[in-house]
Amino acid sequence: MESWSPPIPLTAVLAVAAFFYVRGWLHLRAMFPKLISVRHITAFVSGLIAVWIAAGSSLAALDHELLSIHMVQHILLMAIAPALILVGAPALALMHGLPRRFGQAVAHFLRSVPVQRVAKIVARPVVCWLAATITVVGWHVPAVFGLGLRSHWWHEIQQISFFAAGLLFWLPVIQPWPMTSSWPRWSAPLYLFLATLPCDALSAFLTFCDRVVYPHYASASRPLQISALQDQEWAGVLMWVAITFIYMVPAAVITVRMLSPQTPASQSTEILPQPAPQPSLKATQIEAV
Repeated sequence: MESWSPPIPLTAVLAVAAFFYVRGWLHLRAMFPKLISVRHITAFVSGLIAVWIAAGSSLAALDHELLSIHMVQHILLMAIAPALILVGAPALALMHGLPRRFGQAVAHFLRSVPVQRVAKIVARPVVCWLAATITVVGWHVPAVFGLGLRSHWWHEIQQISFFAAGLLFWLPVIQPWPMTSSWPRWSAPLYLFLATLPCDALSAFLTFCDRVVYPHYASASRPLQISALQDQEWAGVLMWVAITFIYMVPAAVITVRMLSPQTPASQSTEILPQPAPQPSLKATQIEAV
């Protein structure tokens, strides 16, 4: 903890992202007050803060000492931060917050045929589910997990892959602007339920295993008065409880909204419904703003 200092590159990137998002959000609020709400900016900024807490705060200084802290990082980077950022409708706000020429170039790139084709494939629920599952299970294989503990660069790659997989995982559920889906909405709760299964298996293994799975933690210093095996048990329980609630709460919300007779079907397409772009917000007019 005494040697910890805030990482300047990560802090700068998150600060720049927040600046352009807020700039675009204010621009949109001035022009179309009903298009983007306070809820969106609150979610986006909270997501950036979650990323910084996981990878840039003093919490990161303890991940090599306690597996339970390492697990907190993984949950923040993969389950919490990506969901909050996507709820913030980042593409819509950033497109208006970036400098005009750059924003137009990004919009043109995103509308290109090759990008649209790749996006349709990558955003499929099966692909997103597999990406998240392979990332979680793969990085917790002891030999692979050890790479992130021994090498700074592998540790950075591990964190980036968790965050990227988290963004992919939440895409079919949150469906941020301008994403549209061709799959039935009832598949979202099933998708979330299936996502808990590999996490449950992994967390149960860590919780009930009678040996220390990752040798690094057996010889690491103990900031708290707990053994390496107890630390591993806490990590497993934390993953088990946190992932269950994080995935099942939105699944329950979506189910209730689908079954609620007073909720129009058109309003049941989002965990936190995003206001649909107004007819006047066509692509050409977005570029002109």
